[in-house]
Amino acid sequence: MDVNIGLKQGERKAIAEALSKVLADTYMLYLKTHGYHWNVTGPHFAALHVLFEGQYTELHDAADLIAERIRALGEYAPGNYRTYAKLTSIQESGDNIPPAMEMVRDLAEGNEVLSKSCRDAFKVAEKADDQGTMDLLIQRMQASEKAAWMLRSHLG
Repeated sequence: MDVNIGLKQGERKAIAEALSKVLADTYMLYLKTHGYHWNVTGPHFAALHVLFEGQYTELHDAADLIAERIRALGEYAPGNYRTYAKLTSIQESGDNIPPAMEMVRDLAEGNEVLSKSCRDAFKVAEKADDQGTMDLLIQRMQASEKAAWMLRSHLG
């Protein structure tokens, strides 16, 4: 059955492509945050372990919402690491486990990158007058910017 939600097929495809990048950035930041949660050490362990857990849980839930929006637009959501690696702007942390405050800085920067990806996707959705996607992206921007602020606050 064709999707008939008031958006042209080309618009839906363009929005889904932009959302796929947001999804890839969200998922890659989720993986990084979860890994840092497992591996953080040092005098700030307790606070950062809890902070990272809250953030990776929020990112996990957000990935589901983004993927569901892509599906509601009639497109398939990317769902494998290879595709995410091609689409993401989030840099992997590599094989070495950084010190706690480098983790914090890295995650703050990752959340800022994610916020920028949301802003780019917002422009595509706004051009098509897709309020559903714009609303989702506003929520994602707010969550990323709050997460970045919380992380930057640990850096002084």
